[in-house]
Amino acid sequence: MNRLAQFLQYTGKLFALQGLLRRVRDGRSTPQIPVRPLVVCLVLGVVMRIGSYLDLAEQTKSRRRWRHLCGLKAPVSHDVFGYVTERLTPEDWRQNQAQVAKELKRNKALESCKIKGLLFLSIDANEHFSSFSRTCPRCCQRQVEGLDRDGKQVKVTQYYHRYVFAHLSGPKLNLVLDVEPILPGEDECAAAVRLLGRLRRVYGPRFFDGITADAWYAKGPFLQALDKLGWLWIVVLKREDMEVFQEALQLSQDQKPSVAFRDEQRARQVRLWEVKELHFSDGYTKRKSVQVVRSDERWTQRRLEGGNKCAKPQQSRWMWAACEGLSGYPAEVIYHGGHRRWGIENQAFNELTQGYHLTHCYHHDPTSMLVQMLILIFAFTLFTAFARHSLLVRVGELTRKALAHQLDLALEQDLPWDLWFHSG
Repeated sequence: MNRLAQFLQYTGKLFALQGLLRRVRDGRSTPQIPVRPLVVCLVLGVVMRIGSYLDLAEQTKSRRRWRHLCGLKAPVSHDVFGYVTERLTPEDWRQNQAQVAKELKRNKALESCKIKGLLFLSIDANEHFSSFSRTCPRCCQRQVEGLDRDGKQVKVTQYYHRYVFAHLSGPKLNLVLDVEPILPGEDECAAAVRLLGRLRRVYGPRFFDGITADAWYAKGPFLQALDKLGWLWIVVLKREDMEVFQEALQLSQDQKPSVAFRDEQRARQVRLWEVKELHFSDGYTKRKSVQVVRSDERWTQRRLEGGNKCAKPQQSRWMWAACEGLSGYPAEVIYHGGHRRWGIENQAFNELTQGYHLTHCYHHDPTSMLVQMLILIFAFTLFTAFARHSLLVRVGELTRKALAHQLDLALEQDLPWDLWFHSG
């Protein structure tokens, strides 16, 4: 069967894709082109890994079947996509993403992401775009070293955009739930709290169980905000000047590990020490204690040096602080939950950057950039779910990049493409 037809049938049957796209509101007062053909075009552009509005406009110009599938009567210029995305409502795309994510959870697709029955959400920030000349009212600013015309070192202003991502990861599926822009003058934690507050409203308090984050978020006020939101939490401890770090290190020194095991997935020998009832910081309420898990990990790294294969023993130490609510769980839960945070780097940022042009600025307008980012995670989720459904992808005979290419080639087959998004 035609691969693109399979994708459209799958997403239509499981997620009611036509209905989701009909819900997107149009902020234009007198639109000359209906919004739905443009929205279909934007979503399919991400699925087929088209990297700019210029390239997307070329699809509408050079491919008659593309226009038939999207419902366009004539080619569309790249300026139209920028103009339209400025006037779309981000909340419509957030609701669409929530609908897809909830359907995936109902179909048990998120079971592989759980650790001892707990579903941990990773949060982290990623830079989207930077420039020394292009700027907008929502650009953050920083001073960086540069060279003037005479080759002298000078301080220059760089403008950039960063977003905080909320991500669920596992061995079989990774899913970005939402993103939140970091506003000028605020730090990641402020944007993260705003993001998590919206996730609680949109997804409900029990869609996931806890938060895992890196050392940047190991701050008392942020952790207190998580307690108020009602979620468990695990954060990396890196700052050796923190009292809780030194206390946990000293109390676990020269003690037998609580547990030792081999992590087959990461091919490491692991020993864990667990220290409970510690005071985190003055910024965190003294009425609640935290526990710290220390992990010593050893493995053998094999690589090629000077044409010869060599194996070198490696070791690393990790420490995590966890909330009081996790005290009844074994230390392995905190170990796996702490390392699960790397999924946002490997399965979200890296994949979206390499395959889906995450760091490309399609149109430098705050609303347009946010809407395009939300369309990106929405279409990426549709494609990821379809790839997971494909037997060839599951058994490793077909890569996701090759699958996206097959979707693109499938459009060249002579099928009634004009029927897909024109009914209902």
